[in-house]
Amino acid sequence: MDTTHMTDASSSTDAKALLEQLQAFFAQGTRAIALRCAQGGKLDARLLDDNQGLSYELALANADLLAARALVDKGAQVSSLDAALGLAFASEAFDGVLGRLETIFLECGIDDAALRALGASDAARRLRSAAGSMAALARLGRAVAEADGEIGDVALDEDTAMARDAFRRFAADVVAPEAEKIHRHDLTVPESLLQPMREMGVFGLSIPEEFGGSAPGGRENTPMMIAVTEALSEASLAAAGSLITRPEILSRALMAGGTPEQKALWLPRIAAGEPLCAIGITEPDYGSDVASLSLRGTKTQGGWLLNGAKTWCTFAGKAGLLMAVTRTHPDRSLGHRGLSLLLVEKPSYDGHEFTYVQDGGGRLHGRAIPTIGYRGMHSFDLAFEDFFVPDANVVGGEAGLGKGFYLTMAGMVGGRIQTSGRALGVMRAALTAAIRYAKDRRVFDAPLADYQLTQIKIARMAARFAACRYLAYAIGEQIDRGEGRMEASLVKLFACRSAESVTREAQQIHGGMGYAEETPVSRYFVDARVLSIFEGAEETLALKVIARSLLDDALARG
Repeated sequence: MDTTHMTDASSSTDAKALLEQLQAFFAQGTRAIALRCAQGGKLDARLLDDNQGLSYELALANADLLAARALVDKGAQVSSLDAALGLAFASEAFDGVLGRLETIFLECGIDDAALRALGASDAARRLRSAAGSMAALARLGRAVAEADGEIGDVALDEDTAMARDAFRRFAADVVAPEAEKIHRHDLTVPESLLQPMREMGVFGLSIPEEFGGSAPGGRENTPMMIAVTEALSEASLAAAGSLITRPEILSRALMAGGTPEQKALWLPRIAAGEPLCAIGITEPDYGSDVASLSLRGTKTQGGWLLNGAKTWCTFAGKAGLLMAVTRTHPDRSLGHRGLSLLLVEKPSYDGHEFTYVQDGGGRLHGRAIPTIGYRGMHSFDLAFEDFFVPDANVVGGEAGLGKGFYLTMAGMVGGRIQTSGRALGVMRAALTAAIRYAKDRRVFDAPLADYQLTQIKIARMAARFAACRYLAYAIGEQIDRGEGRMEASLVKLFACRSAESVTREAQQIHGGMGYAEETPVSRYFVDARVLSIFEGAEETLALKVIARSLLDDALARG
C-alpha cells in the first residue's frame, strides 16, 4: 500500500512543535517535584519516598516523550511507513504525557491552564485527526499488514546488518524449531543451540577484539549487540536471546574494574562461551536493593569464605562462572561501600538442582525456581556454606574491595540496553504472528485483518514497536560514546512495558488459540511479562535511576 498520503509536512511540523512545547512543561513539572523532594538544595531520601507516585509518573512521561521524539525527529530520514508510525505514536504519547503532567501539576499546585490549552490547541487537534483518529489508524494498520511487519528500519552499518541477517537465519532455522519444546517441557538450553552460538561469537559481542571478542578498536559495539539480541529473541527469549545478557554484564564489569591479569584470563574465555556465565545479585530479602545485600564474605587465608543466599540467579546451574555481589566488609552501615564482586567457579550442571562440594568442604546448593515463562535458562535459588573463593577472583584485586556496587552498575548498563533488544525481538515475533493469523483467520466470512478494530490494534502495536526500536538504537550509540547510563534504564523501562502491551494484543487477536500452549504467541506473552521485572524492576528503575537523575539535574540547574 502506498503510504505517502498518510503523512505530510504539516503533520510532522505539528508533532515536533507539540512535543517540544510538552518538553517545556515536563521540565516545569520536574523542577516542582525536585523542590518537593529537596532539603538544603539536595534530594532527601525521606521526601523522595513520600513522593514516589509523582516520581513514577515523571519517569513514565519521560520515557514516552523521549521515544516519541526519537522517531518523529528522524523526519524524512525514514520510510513513509515508519514516518506514519512515528506520528501515530506521537499522537498517543502526546495525550499520555499530557495526562501525566496534569496529575503532576495538580499535585504540585501548578497552574495548568497553559498545559490544558496546549491539549486543546488547533495543532493538537490536527495531529489527533491526521495520525490518531480511528480512520487514520485503520489505514496505517492495513499498510503494516501488507508490509508483513517489516517496520522500524533503523540504519545499520554493513557489519551489523550482516550479523543481524545471519542470526535471523540461525534463529529461524535452528532456534525456533526447538523453542516450543524447551518451553513446554521446561528443558535446559541444549548444546545443539549453545555450540553454534559459541562458534558465531555471540558471547563476545561487547568484548574488544584484543580479548577475543568482536567489538572493534578497543570499544564496545552496542548496536551490534542489540541487533543480534533482537534476532535471537524473536525465535526464543529464554533459549537464545537471553544468553547474551550475563556475559554482557560480567564483561562490562571486568572491563570497568578488573585487573589486567583478570581481563587477560577471563574475557577471552567469556567471549568463547567457555565457561557460561551467571550473575548473582538479588537476595531473598532485598530484591533490587543492591546496597543492602548481605551475602557475606569472610577473609580467610588466600581468599574468602562465602555464606548466605542469592535468588533469581539465571542460568546458575549450567554456568561455570558466577559473578557474586558480596559483602566483604563486616560493617553493614557502610551500605554499598562494603560490597565487592567475587568470581565463583563451579562445574556445569544440566538439571534443575545441584550441589557442589569443594575439596575443603565448602558447599554451593542450587534449585531452579518454577516459573510461568522464560523457561530454558532457569533462575535458581543459591545457598553458600563456607564456599571458598581465592583472592585472585576478587574483581579488581585488593583495590576492588568495596567497589562491587559501582562495577555492578557499570555492568548493568549493558544488561539493561541488551534487555531492550530482547523486548524488541519478542515484540517483533508477536506482531508478525498477529498479522499472519489475522490474514488467515476468517470471521463472519471475511479475514480478521479486514476488520477496522484489528487494523487499529495492528497500527498501535506497530507504532509502539517502531518507537522502541528507534529509541533503543539511538541510546545504544550514546552508550558507545560513553554516555546514556540513565537512558539505558529508560529504554529498558519503555521497551519492556511496551512488550507486555504488544504481546497482549497479539494474543488477543489470536482469540482462543492465543491461550493454547501450542501457539507461539502464548509463549511470547508469558515471556514478555518477566522483562519488566528482571535486570532492574521497572519501579526501581523509574524511582531510583530515571526520576532521581532527572530531579538531580533539575536541582543542579537551579
